[in-house]
Amino acid sequence: MKKIDQQHFETERSLYNEKDLMVLSCRFEGPTDGESPLKEGERLLVKDCYFDLRYPFWHDTDLTVEDTTLTEKSRAAFWYDEGVTIKRSHLHGIKALRESHGIFLSDSDVVSPEFLWKCSDVRLENVSVQSEYPFFLDERISFSNLTLEGKYSFQYVKGGLIKNSHLKTKDAFWHSENLTVTDSVIDGEYLGWYSVNLHLINCTIIGTQPLCYCKGLVLENCRMEKCDLAFEYSEVEADIIGTIDSVKNPGKGHVVADKIGEIILKDSKYPSECKIEERK
Repeated sequence: MKKIDQQHFETERSLYNEKDLMVLSCRFEGPTDGESPLKEGERLLVKDCYFDLRYPFWHDTDLTVEDTTLTEKSRAAFWYDEGVTIKRSHLHGIKALRESHGIFLSDSDVVSPEFLWKCSDVRLENVSVQSEYPFFLDERISFSNLTLEGKYSFQYVKGGLIKNSHLKTKDAFWHSENLTVTDSVIDGEYLGWYSVNLHLINCTIIGTQPLCYCKGLVLENCRMEKCDLAFEYSEVEADIIGTIDSVKNPGKGHVVADKIGEIILKDSKYPSECKIEERK
């Protein structure tokens, strides 16, 4: 591979359409404020670099980024890419990943509203994310050791596994399909509404009005804290350790817990055919 080492770039498309290129210890910044420095590249390795320009990696194929900082000005950093590996890096620009496929992100921190939209075949390991609206319309995700502070997370996600993670977020998993979450904490309000085949295993769920209007909902060996008005109109199979504050008008299935503070079966638009019981 051709190598570029310890250089400075600030003009538009400064390394456009490069192939088989190593970019080491370079800085992309300056008053010219040029955009798209590494657009339309193939087989690129970018290591120990600093980016303070817009749209650095668009339409790239077989891209590896390591030990690199992308500042708040590096907005929309990775768009329309195929085969992206990002390790030990800082992604701090808005809309950092979009419409890209085959992504592996590890040991990194992300501060990016609207993070990781419309992407597929995405793997995250040991990543912290701060984002108002992360993981929208993603497909086939595999996340482990994710620490998330967000608001409207995982909406319309289709297919995947999340494990050993801590998710502090409201309105998570709305309209998601075929998603499994294991050994994780999910802390936030209005969890999982309108989801299809959401499967929660060994999880702690915290927050009001969780898991309403769901289809194919399964909870195995989970805990529910501060969870009231749960399961309204849902098709649910739930085995809960400890207490559910209240269950309201579940649609179908079976809910069992050590204790249920209140069972509300009134003012329902639809009949409840769900068996609700405390464990004997």
